[in-house]
Order: sequence, then C-alpha cells, then structure tokens
Amino acid sequence: MKAVFKWSGLVALGLALGGGLAVWQMQASGLGNDVRVGPWSTGRDIGTAHADMKTRAIVALRGLLALPAQEARYFTATTDSAGAPLSGKCSYALTGGAIEARWWSVTLYDRGGWLIPNRWHRHSIGSARIDADPATRWTVRIGPAEQPGLWVPTGTDGPFELTLRAYRPRGTMARDPARISLPSITRGECRP
Repeated sequence: MKAVFKWSGLVALGLALGGGLAVWQMQASGLGNDVRVGPWSTGRDIGTAHADMKTRAIVALRGLLALPAQEARYFTATTDSAGAPLSGKCSYALTGGAIEARWWSVTLYDRGGWLIPNRWHRHSIGSARIDADPATRWTVRIGPAEQPGLWVPTGTDGPFELTLRAYRPRGTMARDPARISLPSITRGECRP
C-alpha cells in the first residue's frame, strides 16, 4: 500500500512540474517566433487554421481575444535592435515609417503579458497619433521619465516587452511578414 502512495505522489509531482514547465514555456514564447524582423518576432500561423498545438496554446495564454491573421498581425519585441533585453531603467527611441496596415498600435507589457501600471495610465501609442504622411519617419520615446511629444512610460525598473498590432494588414505584411520593415528600438540612457 505504501508503494501505491509513493508512486501516486511521484506521478502527481511529475504532472505538476510538467504542467508548470509547459505554461512557463508558453508564456516565455511571446506570440510566436518563427518570423524575425529586427527585434520583432511573430508566428507565421497565428490566427490561421494551420496553427499547431503549441501556437494555439501560446495564443490562448498570451493573445487573449486575438484576431484571425487577415484581421491582425501581432509582433513582440523583448530586446532592442542591438539585442539587449528591454529594461524599465532605460530610455528607448522607437523609430519607424509607414506600416502596411489600416491601423496599428504598440503596447508595453511586463514579461508575463500584463499591462504595467503607471501614474499616467498610458500603456500604448497608436497610428492615429502619428503623422498620416506615409513617407514621414516618426519616433516614439519609451522610458521611465516623462518626455514631451509621443511617449510611453515603462512603469517598472524590470524587464518589459512591446507588442505591435497591425490591424487589417495589407500588401507584403499580409502575404509575407518576414519581408517587411518594422520600427527600430534604440537604447538611450539608463539609470542605475
């Protein structure tokens, strides 16, 4: 009888550890990573009938209310363009140009995929606030200290990630997201 309890306990422990590891791996995966565009990554099959079980699990954990691929493309950045992890202690310049979508936004999250509270209640920036001229380059500042112009506060000293959502993607973004140009993320000053 003791052997049954011993083996039952080991099986339960193995299931708990395996389940916890699976959830951790899905949460650490962002919204896919088979397509890389600078610091941004995405999954080619997110929001399609071709998505495998891992992609579907990632969307279930990280992409609540995710739309089908023809309605939105999702890109996640956990590093700057030089490959250094994004840190709430540092300032960044997010610089880009035209994005092939009807509307887009960039939102700042903690590494668990949750909005980070800040006193300004500001978590994202969208294309509606950017100059409508598609030839214009734009810059959004991201950092801990308030800045004039287009700015999103980090709200943390810890790591964070950025998610770019492109709604109603068109052209190359809709057909082959690996061949598009997305905003660069350039690190500025960091506080101790």
